[in-house]
Amino acid sequence: MNIKDQVQNMDALVSRGDIVNAVKTYFAANATTSDYSNTTTSSKEQMVEKMEGFLGAIASVNGITHHKSIVDGTNSASEFTFDFDMKDGSKIYWHEIIQREWNDQGLVIKETYFNAN
Repeated sequence: MNIKDQVQNMDALVSRGDIVNAVKTYFAANATTSDYSNTTTSSKEQMVEKMEGFLGAIASVNGITHHKSIVDGTNSASEFTFDFDMKDGSKIYWHEIIQREWNDQGLVIKETYFNAN
């Protein structure tokens, strides 16, 4: 499996705001996630639920910018900026690095988010 192609395809979905389908398509069933606020998930199903809830809370997408990605073996890092207005009136502006570990079937087994500000 070509991890570089998988990264490019997944990042393209994320760039279009199709984050739920990115998770459904590219996460292994037992994939884990963690972010810089110590929020974790322990399965693909949990991450899909988390992303569906998050996307449902967005009032408008001001921008999603994919800056760059690097791949080293079965590890990748992608830099994004996300700019959202939320339904509760708050604003989200995240500049982050998404580090992923991939299995030999080309699926994400671990995803970690780092604040790039």
